[in-house]
Amino acid sequence: MRRITAIAREVFGLFVDDGRFALIILLWLAAMAWLQPLLTLPSPWRGPLLFAGLAVALVWSCLHQVARHLRRPE
Repeated sequence: MRRITAIAREVFGLFVDDGRFALIILLWLAAMAWLQPLLTLPSPWRGPLLFAGLAVALVWSCLHQVARHLRRPE
């Protein structure tokens, strides 16, 4: 069973480098899918809103990685 778990982690690691970043992306996509029918935004604004949320997630992830790297003693 431990081998299967180790293999699953390795396969997951091939596709997902940062689990928090992947989770934030999935949550943002789910929120947009759920909220877009409720929002009264014109159709051309929905794409930029999706992009803006993903860009914020990317910047947050980059800042988090830098902060974690700076806290690590050498």
